[in-house]
This record gives sequence, structure tokens and C-alpha cells, in this order.
Amino acid sequence: MEKVLVFGHKNPDTDTITSAIVYAYLKNAIGVEAEAVALGEVNNETKFALEKFGFEAPRIIENVANEATKVILVDHNEKQQSADGIEEVYVTEVIDHHRIANFETADPLYYRAEPVGCTATILNKLYKEKGVDIPANIAGLMLSAIVSDTLLFKSPTCTEEDVVAARELEKIAGVNAEEYGLAMLKAGADLSDKSLEDLLSLDAKEFGMGEYKVVIAQVNAVDVNDVMGRQEELEDLITREIQEKELDLFFFVVTDILNNDSVALALGKVALKAEAAFGAKFENNTALLKGVVSRKKQVVPALTEALSN
Repeated sequence: MEKVLVFGHKNPDTDTITSAIVYAYLKNAIGVEAEAVALGEVNNETKFALEKFGFEAPRIIENVANEATKVILVDHNEKQQSADGIEEVYVTEVIDHHRIANFETADPLYYRAEPVGCTATILNKLYKEKGVDIPANIAGLMLSAIVSDTLLFKSPTCTEEDVVAARELEKIAGVNAEEYGLAMLKAGADLSDKSLEDLLSLDAKEFGMGEYKVVIAQVNAVDVNDVMGRQEELEDLITREIQEKELDLFFFVVTDILNNDSVALALGKVALKAEAAFGAKFENNTALLKGVVSRKKQVVPALTEALSN
């Protein structure tokens, strides 16, 4: 039987990495040979979760067409966020919780997309549907993903389904979601070993918004000044990125995990449209976005609408 590769988006976060591992485990349990792989280095938050529950980070691949002919996508569907060579392989499944855009296949496939806060919440259902018990360490990874994507249930993306799944999983994993989750988020918000280049790429996604090419990057921090205190250097790097990738907008979001607000830095030829998107005055290219923590539910929709008008 030919092996299928399971992976999430580029610049992987905790949901992407753990969901690949979790779904590959399920596929193997039901007789499908599968391997979880990654499209980039794992971040500190994900390292914390993997170490806690005894997993190694998946191997990193460059061009998927050199690795396999069949793949499964988790935690993403948009072509520009996926693996190089994705056009040359057969996508057999997608398990996702984001908008559907820039995605098409030549053949039918299994597509599972639900409006929940985390891919792991969907995977929790799939384990039940397939009648496969969730081991404690796998449950720990799934809980980690939910905590990460919902900012410990405080994000507007969080649904009741995410909370119910997390409560089930914490019992299986043998940890307290709040205590473990806060420790994990703080590990991810420790940016002391990261360069500014790292911060701009750690969790950056490219989007097509109407006629515009946009990158939205987000980092979590305990103190946003640790990042924004170096704004001039950040702007130099972002300007270079805009030129190299021919972007219309680079939107950098630094999220305060303790106060659940964000500071945004907008650069590019359509940067002023961010003011209309968020009803906020950008001064010196930045603005405080009160209560904004979710790229998926708060940032992407607002910018998409603003850039379409």
C-alpha cells in the first residue's frame, strides 16, 4: 500500500503539527499507511507540547511531489499556504476549520470543514466515528491544539464544541487544561531566543483578498513592547518582504495573551485600508486593536471586506 503524507500549512503552528500527527495515527489505526510531516520548523509552543507528551517533531519536507503521490491536508486548504509541488499530487482528504479559498481538485475527495476553533475538535469526532480509542499522549496533543487555537478558550473562534472536546481530552491526557494550557502559551510567548526575522515568519500566512496579495503574520507575547520596541527594524524587514514577494499589504499582529488585545503594524500600498477594516486610527503605521486576538475570525474577514471595497 502506498503511503500517504499528512501535513498542515507552512510556518506551522501547534494545531498544524499536532493535527498531522493525530490524524496520521488514526489513519494507521484503520489500516491506511500514513506519515505526518511538516512544512517548516516547529515553534516554542509546539515544542513544549511535543516534549510534554513524548513526541518528536515530524520531519520537514521541501517539495511534496518528490515525496509522495497522495497527501492529506489538515488545518488549511489554500494553495499558497500549502506545500511546494501540491499541484502535482493527489489530495485525498482535507480536514480543516478555515475559509475555503484557492482550492480545487481534479477528482472527488473527502472534505471535512467545520466552523469550530480548532482542527483537533474535528479530529476528536473522527476518532469516535471510526471507533478508535484516543491514547493519553494523542489526547494531550489534541488538547494542546485547542488551547493554542482558542487562546485557552478566550478567542472568539472558540465554540462550545471546542470546550466540550477539551474537557474530554484533558481527562484522557491526565492534565488540567487551564494549568497546562497557560504554561504552554507562556512557553510560546517567550520570544527571547527569536530574531525579528523569526517573528515575521513564525506564523505568517499569505492570502488572496480580491486583487490584492496579503500576508498576515501573528505572534503571541506577554509584553507587546518586547516586539514593538524594535519597530524601525521590523519595518525595514517588512518593507524588504513586500518588495521581494510583491505584496500589497503586510499586516503584523502582536497579541497580548494576558489582556487579549493586539497591536497591529500595517505596511504596503493598501495599508491605509486597515483603518476602515478595524475602525481604528493607525498612527506611525500601528494601532491598538482592542479585543482582537483571532486572525481567522477577526483579522482576515475585516481586511477581506475592506480590500474588496
